Parts: sequence; C-alpha cells; structure tokens
Amino acid sequence: MKQILSLNIDIRSCRYRALIGTGGIGSGNFFALKGNGTLGREESRSGRFIDRRDYCKLHIVSHYVQTLLGPDFRTIPIGRVGDDRPGRELYAEMKEAGLDLSHVEKVPGEQTLFSFCFIYPDGSGGNLTTDDSASSGVTADVVDKAEGVFKEYAYRGIGLAVPEVPLEARFRLLELATRYSLFRVASFTAGEIREIGKSDVLRNIDLLALNLEELAQFAGIDVGRTEDEGVVRQGVEVMGECYPNIALTVTAGAGGSWSWDGKELSFFPACETGMKSTAGAGDAFLAGVIAGLIAGLDLPEAQQLGTLVGSLSVTSPHTIHRGINRNSLREFLLSRPTRFSSGVRALLDK
Repeated sequence: MKQILSLNIDIRSCRYRALIGTGGIGSGNFFALKGNGTLGREESRSGRFIDRRDYCKLHIVSHYVQTLLGPDFRTIPIGRVGDDRPGRELYAEMKEAGLDLSHVEKVPGEQTLFSFCFIYPDGSGGNLTTDDSASSGVTADVVDKAEGVFKEYAYRGIGLAVPEVPLEARFRLLELATRYSLFRVASFTAGEIREIGKSDVLRNIDLLALNLEELAQFAGIDVGRTEDEGVVRQGVEVMGECYPNIALTVTAGAGGSWSWDGKELSFFPACETGMKSTAGAGDAFLAGVIAGLIAGLDLPEAQQLGTLVGSLSVTSPHTIHRGINRNSLREFLLSRPTRFSSGVRALLDK
C-alpha cells in the first residue's frame, strides 16, 4: 500500500508557507529504576536502560510539522548541536525528515543537549538535563543571523519559540516575528511562565501553548483545589484581562484539551489508546495545531488535529513517532469513537 505522508492540501494556496523556530535540539536516554520510593540524595539504586529515545522540543515540533505539510512547506529550525556523535545523528535525522538546516550550527568542541530520564515502576519520574550544551549557546545573535528568512516570509510565516534554549533567544525570535508580521506561537515551562509573569514579552505572542500546570502558575491558581475546567476558565479570564489578543491551547493529558480563540472556550477529549509513553505528547499536540492552522482550520478544529497527533504519538515509546503521517492518522481517526469535524476528516481523506 502506498504510504500517504502529508495532509490533503495544496501548500501553495495556504497563507503560511514556512515555520521559523528556535528551541532545544538534543536527545536523551530512559532508565527504569527499581522500587517506587523516591531516590535519596546519597542512595545507590539499580535499574535498566529501556528502548525509548528522547528528543527535544524544537526537533519534535519541527519533525511533525514538516511531515504533515510535506516538501512544499519550509520548516527552518534555528539552533545549535555539538559536532559530536549525538549531534551528527540528530542532524542527519532532521535532514532526512526534510527540515531546512541552514540555521542549525554544528559546533566543534561542544556537546549536544542531553537528558537522562529516570522512571519509577508506577510511571512517574524526572530527568536531568545538561545546562552547558550547544543549545545553551543559542543567543539573540544566533537568531539574528536568520533575519533574512523572517523578511522573506513576512506576512506568510509562523514564528515558533519553545523551551530548552535561553529566553533571550526566544524573545528575539518573537521580536523578529513581530517586526515581519509572522504569526507568533510560543510555549514556556511552568517556572518560566511564573518568572515572565505579566510582562510585555507576552504581547509578542498570538498563540500561547500551555499545559494545565503552566496556566495555573501564570494565573496563581491552586491546581490541587480546583477542577481542571475551573483552572482553565479562571486562567483564561486572567489571561484575557492582561492580554486580550492572545489565543490559548491548554492540555491536560488524558483529561483532554481546551482552546481559547478570544471569544469561545472549546473542549475536546483525548483519544483512548494503548499508551507506551506520554513523553513528547504535548509537543506533538502543538505541532498538530500548527499544521491545522496552516491548512486553514480554525483554532478549535486545529485543536482536534492536535489531539489526533498527540494521541497517536503516545503509542510509540519514543518522543518522535516516525509512523505518524496522513495515512496513519486517518486510520487512527476511523478507529476512534470520538467525533471529529468534517474539516479535519477532509485533511486526512485519500
């Protein structure tokens, strides 16, 4: 059977023709610990490495956007990897996926961003991430080198700023995206959104992608004492008072997702599926939303496409599910009882 990769659209007729983004590019390993007790400060604990590969945020989002939109769309990550084996492997994988790597530097003598993820038997866990990697050297000056592509895609591009590179680089990307009238998309960690607070930085964003904890941190809501929908409604109210022009997506894992387009709050349930790993699901969701917006869907419909991509992504143990494409998404949709819009179905039709 012929593999159908990209969505059923003609990119030449779409408003947006390129994605220009910055964020982390790196990899990681997963280690399964024995015992659910929290690892002590001086404790030695046995376990085993498991066949699960981790990727960083910019790579995940860029991969899915490029795969879903096809070779006529241009995805341009801005970042740095070390000229080491992990960096060369990541560079080769990104090139194979069709990404434009003209602004990804391979830096001799520096190490590629790496995360060591540990998992307890109950599924919880954490990770340790290098803070002196090539990605930590992505500065505003590195982003400035790509100003020509912002100018080239003025009014016709999307600017994306995601974690795992310094905030200054992401802020500069959003400034350039504003200068050249790109559609501006960003996400932040819970700690970052708390640090940024109600700053002017958020005025340079059209779509802010958060999870429930990150929205709660922004709005000062106690998640433990508030139901998910209550957190979202309160958060949207606070966000709307401060930044009335920002649209939002909010993910809550198996609890589904919400989108806010400035007028209407839309909820869509998560798809039940055989879950192997939830790592990277939020980034896959965001990629699906971006691809949907580029394809001409409104935000609630793009949220549905994001749900499909994010839900299918968790059926892979790796944070990039290389089997996700138009054909696999269509088969996944047809096997789900959830009702998707005609717009989403049309993108996946044969």
